Amino acid sequence: MSGAAIALGNFDGLHAGHRAVIADAGAAAKRLGVALGVATFEPAPRRFFQPDAPPFRLMTQLRRQIALDAIGVQELHLLKFDAAMAAMTDREFCERVIVGQASARSVSVGFDFRFGTGRMGDVDSLRRHGAELGFDVSMVAEVQEGGAKVSSSGIRLAIERGDMAEAARGLGGYWITDAVVEHGEKRGRTLGFPTANMSLGEIVHPAHGIYAVWARIDGEVTWRSGVANFGRTPTTGMRDPLLEVVIFDWSGDLYGKRLHTAFVSKLRAEERYDSLDALVKQMHVDAADAKLVLAGSVSPAG
Repeated sequence: MSGAAIALGNFDGLHAGHRAVIADAGAAAKRLGVALGVATFEPAPRRFFQPDAPPFRLMTQLRRQIALDAIGVQELHLLKFDAAMAAMTDREFCERVIVGQASARSVSVGFDFRFGTGRMGDVDSLRRHGAELGFDVSMVAEVQEGGAKVSSSGIRLAIERGDMAEAARGLGGYWITDAVVEHGEKRGRTLGFPTANMSLGEIVHPAHGIYAVWARIDGEVTWRSGVANFGRTPTTGMRDPLLEVVIFDWSGDLYGKRLHTAFVSKLRAEERYDSLDALVKQMHVDAADAKLVLAGSVSPAG
C-alpha cells in the first residue's frame, strides 16, 4: 500500500457513510496519482474488547472484498487488532501503522473516528500527527438517511428485528450473507422442500422467521429466487439457529459449497405447528408469498 490514499476505519457493512469515506480517499488518490486503498481492523476492535459478545458482523471478509472491488478499491489491508495495537498511543499508531505499515500519503476518515489506547485520538490529533509525519488527513461529515445518521449499529438493529427494507436503505442494497452449506437432518427433502443449511458464525442473527431471498452459488453469476428460514425449527425439534434456504426450480448437491443469500423481505415470524402436514401446508404458502415478493424485486448485482 506504499504511497496510497487510504480510507481508514471499521467498514463493517460498507454503508453510505463508509462509502463516502472511500469516495473521499478515491478523490485524493486521483489527485495524487496513487492507488486507492482501504485499511481496516481484523478482528473488529469490538470483538477484541468483548470476546463473549453475540455475533454482530454485517458481512464476511469475502462479501466485503466483493463490495470493495465493485467500487474500485485497489488495495485492502487488514490491520491486526491485538493487545499491542490496543496499547498504542495515537502518536504510536500514526508512526507504526499509518506511516510504518501503510506509507500513506493521504488518510480519509469519518467525523467520529477515534483511535489509540482508550480512544485518545480523534480527527484533530490525526491531523496534527499527519502534519508532522508527512500525510494529509481528510474528514468526511456525517451521512444521514431520512434525517438520521447512517450507522452499522442502526443497520444491525434493523436486521435483528427483521426489517430488511430498512437495512437495505442503510446499506445501499440488500443485506447479503455467505456461508458454507452443511449436512443437516435432510428432513426438508422428505417434506418436498430440500434446504441448504448454514451457520452464520460471526454474522449478526436476523429475527427468527421466513424470508424472501435471492441466492447465488459461489463461483456462479446467476442469482436464483428462493425462500429461507432463520431460526430453531420448533416444529421438528429445537436446535441452534440455522439459516435454511430453499432455491426454487433448482436441484443439485450444495454440500460444502458457499452460498450467498440476499434478504429481500421478512414474510412472517417462525412458528410451531401441531403436525408436519400443517407445516408443509404453510411452507407452500410461504413459497408462493416469496415468489410474489421477488417478482417485484431485482436480483443483486454481485
